Amino acid sequence: MAYTFQYFDQVITDIQEAKLWYKEKRDGLDVEFAFAIQEAIELIAKMPTAYTIRYKTIRVAHTKVFPYNIHFYCDELTELIVITAIVHNKRNSNVAQERV
Repeated sequence: MAYTFQYFDQVITDIQEAKLWYKEKRDGLDVEFAFAIQEAIELIAKMPTAYTIRYKTIRVAHTKVFPYNIHFYCDELTELIVITAIVHNKRNSNVAQERV
């Protein structure tokens, strides 16, 4: 299946804020973060249902290097994946849950 992606508007802000934080820590770290997010999303696209449902219909994937979770749901009938949040592991999980 070839899934298409949609994102909540807040996801762009999630990524931008994290990239800014990492850029301030070390030049180029923001690029590494963006690559890690992209890599995790590519894995989601390959097998979205491999991730267990954590709450409501939301599944959570993790990046390999950075402590971030990607919250998403997928509709197998329409082959659509919707990313609802990309948040730090230590951040209150209610932030992501309140978006759905």
